[in-house]
Amino acid sequence: MRTGILAGAAAGAAGTAALNAVTYLDMALRGRASSKTPEQTVEAIEEHLPVSVPGDGETREHRVAGLGSLTGLVTGVGIGTAFGLLRRAGVRPPAPFNALLIGATTMAATDLSMAALDVTDPCTWSAADWLSDVLPHLAFGVVTDAVLRSLDR
Repeated sequence: MRTGILAGAAAGAAGTAALNAVTYLDMALRGRASSKTPEQTVEAIEEHLPVSVPGDGETREHRVAGLGSLTGLVTGVGIGTAFGLLRRAGVRPPAPFNALLIGATTMAATDLSMAALDVTDPCTWSAADWLSDVLPHLAFGVVTDAVLRSLDR
């Protein structure tokens, strides 16, 4: 299968599954709660749009939580698609470099957008906070790159 849109989307979906697995493992090992930043990001975006999430109370909270989770899936599939298209165009860095590049690109996209929306300030994060962000994004990069390479064959 040639890389491109579909291969990139599949790679991004696999990378997203890896990111989620590493995140959930971290939560289980350290006993930490899930991050509220996806929901906060949805609410911050909502403030900039002429639409709002419908519902009251728990119904609205559940919709915001669902949309927060969907933003992660959309980001992962979107980044995978972009790297699939780059690969199809002939951009083929070595595996370790590309895995780091994919992970760093995804981490920058999410962290910078949340910072721009005043959801979080990475400058105030602890070492544990950074580790909880870096490791899942690294897993995303490694798996996304591996799937893209496997679909080249």
